[in-house]
Amino acid sequence: MTSVSDKSVVKKSGGLGETISVIVQALLLALVIRTVLFQPFNIPSGSMRPTLLEGDYLFVSKFSYGFSKFSIPFAPDLFSGRIWGSEPQRGDVAVFRKPNDTSLDFIKRVVGLPGDRVQMRGGVLYINDVAVPRVKVGQINNPDITEVNRPVDVYRETLPNGVTYDTLDLTPNGLGDDTREFVVPAGNYFMMGDNRDNSADSRFDVGYVPFENFIGRANIIFFSIAGKASPLELWRWPSELRFDRLFHSVNGTSFTPKSQ
Repeated sequence: MTSVSDKSVVKKSGGLGETISVIVQALLLALVIRTVLFQPFNIPSGSMRPTLLEGDYLFVSKFSYGFSKFSIPFAPDLFSGRIWGSEPQRGDVAVFRKPNDTSLDFIKRVVGLPGDRVQMRGGVLYINDVAVPRVKVGQINNPDITEVNRPVDVYRETLPNGVTYDTLDLTPNGLGDDTREFVVPAGNYFMMGDNRDNSADSRFDVGYVPFENFIGRANIIFFSIAGKASPLELWRWPSELRFDRLFHSVNGTSFTPKSQ
């Protein structure tokens, strides 16, 4: 019969080797989470206003669209295409690599699917020669949301699949308000910013976005701070933290205009 000793054996903890091991394990775990599950991103520009604001920090679901060579940070060009891929849906807010400069991450909304015909006419979005329903829901006069200190019209659009979201119309007859008709190639998507008059997107030099370039689907805002403040500037939190945006879903959320 084997007996268990009454004596407790105390293992000395610490040491350089153990410390290095813990650090390596933590880094590997973080890499797996970042590569396979969720990757944090921050919003540096106003191209997706009013849905996303500068100073928003959000998690992007990496598994929503499967994985490509762009899914692994700093990885070599291991393969082409996607594995375990689920196609983006119209209306998704997604992060992708800019086709003509894959060192840049962009975030826009999917409005055109492969084979779609997309055009802007007088500020109205047309998909396959049908106008996307667009209803004015109010005005806002808040530079933190509109980048101009004057009333700005807010329009709510409803895509053919029922997804609704809000857009800003900063100026009539904007540069992207009237475009040629774009025919989205197979395996590509047409992306647009919700801030229609201040967005570099598929209407311009971004062009069509290959499925391979998608990083993931924007999921939830986990932190948001105004005034170009850093999250590390804790003393600015009381005045700059946007409490009403914390833990809000990105997709399927419409903006409610309010004056400030």
